[in-house]
Amino acid sequence: MKKFPLIFLVTILSFVSCGDYQKLLKSDDAELKYTKAVEYFEKGDFMRASTLFDAVATYFKGTERSETVLNYLAKSYMGQKDYFTASDYYKTYVKTYPKGQYVIESKYMIGYCYYLDSPDARLDQDATKNAIAAFQEFIEVYPQSERVPDAIKLLEEMNNKLAYKAYLNAKLYFNLGNYLGNNYESCVIASQNALIKYPSTIHREELLMLILQAKYEQAVQSVEEKKIERYRNTIDEYYNFINEFPEGKFRKQADKILAESKKNVKD
Repeated sequence: MKKFPLIFLVTILSFVSCGDYQKLLKSDDAELKYTKAVEYFEKGDFMRASTLFDAVATYFKGTERSETVLNYLAKSYMGQKDYFTASDYYKTYVKTYPKGQYVIESKYMIGYCYYLDSPDARLDQDATKNAIAAFQEFIEVYPQSERVPDAIKLLEEMNNKLAYKAYLNAKLYFNLGNYLGNNYESCVIASQNALIKYPSTIHREELLMLILQAKYEQAVQSVEEKKIERYRNTIDEYYNFINEFPEGKFRKQADKILAESKKNVKD
């Protein structure tokens, strides 16, 4: 008897499985669909699981199993990395079952879906802001939840991302220099606003250094009658920076700015 190649057997089994699944989709047996959906979910076949759970959701609506189906649907879309759809199902669950058995997990997962959808800091940060709002609400409503430490950690990460975006915006002003106006002053204001809004950010040193650099460049490129005053402002800013980061990574650069500023003030 000839032996079939392994790939051929796999192909045959795939066709058989696909055929069974198609029959299942056409079936009117909601219990069978639910059972098979759970099996697909446990095997990691989230696409088929979500399709079957969606097919029986209306059938079980209003029953005890309805909230379980909603929970499975949300998790199935999480498994497919479709975080937008997953968050919609978690929101639907919370709205429908505000005291349900999965409500704490669902509230956390709404924030987590936004977190996973949060893009690079250079892009629009609506998802990041939504994640922050969702995690803050979760912490306030469920302060005793075991998920709170994770929520706080992710909340900090999202705030740091927004602070970094603010730094990039301030840096853009710095790079524009005196093009079509005094962009160094705009850089200082943008950086200071970021520090007020995110005082504990991991990007604090970069923002403070950017302020120092902007004030120095503003002094260098000033008209003569404003140079002395602006160099003095730069010197004051140097000490603000050094007081916070005496051994920071920008110390040498800051010291050079101080030396040049003092020399011009003396002159």
